[in-house]
Amino acid sequence: NRNLHSPTYYFICCLAVSDMLVSISNLAEMLFMLLLEHGLLVMRPSIVRHMDSVIDTLICSSVVSSLSFLGVIAVDRYITIFYALRYHSIMTLQRAVVTMASVWLASTVSSAVLIAYYRSNTVLLCLIGFFLFMLVLMLVLYIHMFALARHHLHSISSQQKPPTAHRGGSLKGAVTLTILLGVFFICWGPFFFHLILIVTCPTNPFCTCFFSYFNLFLILII
Repeated sequence: NRNLHSPTYYFICCLAVSDMLVSISNLAEMLFMLLLEHGLLVMRPSIVRHMDSVIDTLICSSVVSSLSFLGVIAVDRYITIFYALRYHSIMTLQRAVVTMASVWLASTVSSAVLIAYYRSNTVLLCLIGFFLFMLVLMLVLYIHMFALARHHLHSISSQQKPPTAHRGGSLKGAVTLTILLGVFFICWGPFFFHLILIVTCPTNPFCTCFFSYFNLFLILII
């Protein structure tokens, strides 16, 4: 369907792929560790460390790319609303392809660096900061879009005779915005809560219990 051949749908497909990679890579890591612990899989320690680094890099790159594509989609929607007449000249297919390739490449390279220095709290703070940046970016853009839509709705209602309130439309917009940001926070909040616990209280009994069941918890949530 040519109607679906637009940058927005390509970004959504990339988001879906990155989210699936997060769950698949977490499941693969959990199965890998269980097989090693029960003696069903015997490998040299060097190979185990190498496999663990590869899986961790895949997980990290999937997380970073997923957050990045959520931000890209928010920016794309912002351009659609505020620059509607110029959208197709701003967001061309070529620019969309370059954006997608850049996100995947930057996510992979940055994740490899992060995993190489994962023992440093600075790395974890960078990931937490990236999550907060994307959260604030989405919050600002979607609230701005909601404010514009509400302003247009108010302008249309004021021109009608008699004027109508259109509270239902504003309420639906607020509910949609709340659901969108709420799902984002619910899906990614536990992962970054996990990182915050690693930085702040790695030896606390509560933190240790959370770490023990975190992989399964992440798979169920995402």
